[in-house]
Amino acid sequence: MTREADAADVLVLGGAGVDTIVHVPELPLPYADSYMIDSGIRTRAGQTGDFVALGLARLGLATHHLDLLGDDPEGDLVRALHHEHGIALTALPQPAGTKRAVNLVGPDGRRLSLYDTSRVRPDDRFPEATLRALAAASRHVHVTITQPCAHALPVLREAGVPLSTDLHDWDGENPYHEPFAYAADIVFLSAAALADPERTMRRIAERGRAETVVATAGADGAYLLAGGELTRVPVADPPAPVVDSNGAGDAFAAAFLYGRLSGEPPERCARYGAIAGAYACTVPASRADAIGRAELLRQAAGPNR
Repeated sequence: MTREADAADVLVLGGAGVDTIVHVPELPLPYADSYMIDSGIRTRAGQTGDFVALGLARLGLATHHLDLLGDDPEGDLVRALHHEHGIALTALPQPAGTKRAVNLVGPDGRRLSLYDTSRVRPDDRFPEATLRALAAASRHVHVTITQPCAHALPVLREAGVPLSTDLHDWDGENPYHEPFAYAADIVFLSAAALADPERTMRRIAERGRAETVVATAGADGAYLLAGGELTRVPVADPPAPVVDSNGAGDAFAAAFLYGRLSGEPPERCARYGAIAGAYACTVPASRADAIGRAELLRQAAGPNR
C-alpha cells in the first residue's frame, strides 16, 4: 500500500482487475464442442480503472488508483502494471479475490466480456478515512461504476472534489447507474444502448450535477453536451489498423480529463478523447498501452476529420 496523502492530479476509484483475452473467429460465437485458438489465450492486467489510470499517467498526470485487490496471481499482475507505469496504487485487501473477466474478441475488434461477479461482496466498502485523505490530495476524482464505488459517492461529494464517471453501455433505464450519473460533474457513456442519446444526455444534466456529458458512438464519433448545447465530435483516424475496441472508452475519458485539467474548452477535450480512443483501438487486446502526450498533441494540431 502506498502513502495515502500523496498529491495527485487524478484519483481513480475502482475498476482494477485482470482480463483473459480469447480471439475468436466470429461474434456471436456459434456453438461447438471446441475451438482451436491459434493466436493464444492471454491473461493481462487491465480493466476500466486500470486503463483510465494508465491513460492519465501516459499523458503526464500524477495519478493515484484506489481499489480492492486479492492476494492472488491476478492481484500481482495489477500491482506489476501500476509499478511498471509509475502509477500510485492503494490496494485494499479483498478476500474474495481480484476482479477478473474473459474477453472474447472478434476479427473486427469487437468484444464480448464475461465478468466474474463472485469476486465482489455486498458489504465491500472503501474506508472513509482513506477515501477522504486521497480525495483531499487530488484535483479530480474519476469514479468507475464497479462495486463498492457507489457507496463512496456521498463522501466524495462532501469532500467537494470534482467528479467524473463512465456509465459504459447504460441503457438509460437501469437504476444501478443513476447514482453515478447524477453525482458526477462530467459523465461519459456509450451511445450503443441508447435509442435517443440526446434525450438521455439532457436528462443526466437536468437531474444531476453534470455540466458536461459525452456519449461515444464508435465509428460515428461522439456527442458532446456542454453549456446546454449538443454538438457532434468527429471520429479521429486511427494511426494503424483497428484490432480491438477494448479500452477505447477509457482512453477517451483519460484524454478528455487531461484536456479538462489543462484548462482546455470541452470541444478541445473531446477532440483529445477521440484521438486517444482511436489509438486504443490499434492496441492488441493482449497488451495494456495508451497514447503519450507528445503524440496526442501532435495529432490534435492537425485538422479535424
